[in-house]
Amino acid sequence: MPFDRISLNRRAVMGGLAAAALGGTAARAAMPAMPTAPVTLNLMDVGGALALMQQAFEDYRTANPQLLSRINFVKAPAPELAGKLRAQQRANRADIDLVLTGSDGLAAGLNFDLWQRIMPDYAEKFPNIEANYEPAALALHNAQGQGFGVVMNYYPSGPLLEYAPDRVPQAPGSAEDLLEWARAHPNRFMYARPSNSGPGRTFMMGLPYILGDADPRDPVKGWDKTWAYLEELGKYIEYYPAGTGATMKEFGQGTRDIIVTTTGWDINPRALGIVPKDARIATLRNFRWISDAFFMCVPKGLPEERLAVVLDIMAFVLQPKMQAYSYDEGYLYPGPAVRNVPLSLAPQRSQDVIAEFGRPEYAALIADNPIELPLKPDQMVLAFRQWDERVGAKK
Repeated sequence: MPFDRISLNRRAVMGGLAAAALGGTAARAAMPAMPTAPVTLNLMDVGGALALMQQAFEDYRTANPQLLSRINFVKAPAPELAGKLRAQQRANRADIDLVLTGSDGLAAGLNFDLWQRIMPDYAEKFPNIEANYEPAALALHNAQGQGFGVVMNYYPSGPLLEYAPDRVPQAPGSAEDLLEWARAHPNRFMYARPSNSGPGRTFMMGLPYILGDADPRDPVKGWDKTWAYLEELGKYIEYYPAGTGATMKEFGQGTRDIIVTTTGWDINPRALGIVPKDARIATLRNFRWISDAFFMCVPKGLPEERLAVVLDIMAFVLQPKMQAYSYDEGYLYPGPAVRNVPLSLAPQRSQDVIAEFGRPEYAALIADNPIELPLKPDQMVLAFRQWDERVGAKK
């Protein structure tokens, strides 16, 4: 079926109506009772969300000592998430209370039925959530979260090219130009494995639009041009790192001249000094944004008293003051998933970083180019598998 390219706002409204209808007809779970003594929670981050939002979670603990005594923060690669949670659930031992993940970890958890459904079961904990979300964040919440993942932070993402102007005087302007450049400069272009990299993932999902593939929503039957392109491009790529950080490091060291990036991965590494401040960005012809988000997901099997606090803390971090932390140092620019969170509400450090390392062209790029949803979770799992088998396995 061809992809129905209705506008993002219309998709968001339709998704919101569908969710509202679901909430009005589906049976909702009873709200779990708050604990009588403070609990300890284990929070796992598999996508880097703590870089933005750890202070918001700490603020909750400070404000609610009668409910929460401690949060243990754990970090792990996204590909390890499903196996770890499956093992815990099979052993009837729920050790992880809340997972912060990108669409990759969300998809893996849905694939193995690991998540507790939040919407509409506990919708009363999140009043007016749909009206409060930014339109693109709402579209992700409905289409990607599917009631199991609650969008915490959002950004239009990419795919963007980042290049060193002293080594690449003119950036490739089309997919064909990029391929020709890679042929002429073997091993000087790089992107990371899509299943564990936001830029890698958006590059993979953005190419079907850029190349005019048959169905950008179907990676198995509709991406013939994309898979052929990635296989050919891979001949001139030395290897695919397991994560985005390695691409930034090699780019900053001069080992690579062009890498794939996103708004946040452009701003933050330059602010940290990993990538030179004068690095530039470019888009390819037929460019469209592929939106992305951090989701909050709750593993199945939590005791009632811990689930009650988890739901409360999820609602807390969606408040505008907490959302303002997500401007951070540009890591997920812009970052807030809810409306009415201006940069002026963010800490001064965030305001300073965005002023110095943000790009004025982002406002026009975001306003003037379509924002597409990423693949649905089941299709994303298939796309990762196809990439691993057809592209990654050749290195």
